[in-house]
Amino acid sequence: MAQFDVHANTGQNRTAIPYVVVIQSMRFDNARTRLVAGLRVAPNRTVADPTLTPRFRIEGKNVLLDPLQIVAIARPSLGRLVTSLADEVSSSAIINAIDSVITRAYG
Repeated sequence: MAQFDVHANTGQNRTAIPYVVVIQSMRFDNARTRLVAGLRVAPNRTVADPTLTPRFRIEGKNVLLDPLQIVAIARPSLGRLVTSLADEVSSSAIINAIDSVITRAYG
């Protein structure tokens, strides 16, 4: 369960969010949970802010990162390992999206 590993979503929203990506640093590998972000089925239209919601193709499906769907889940609840987004381009896109969400906009 490495950072940027993509797992099948085993939760109730798996139709809309078929995958989750581990975003938690390996610094916390001993934790009982993993911080994950949802990878939502991408709409056929262009999204308003592709920096906030980068697209990926996984198992023939177009998905986009939903950085507003970040949750901690128990390690045993992660579904099967599907792929990794640890390459430089993909991992940077994920980090930039999360940074957009948590960066202080005012003050």
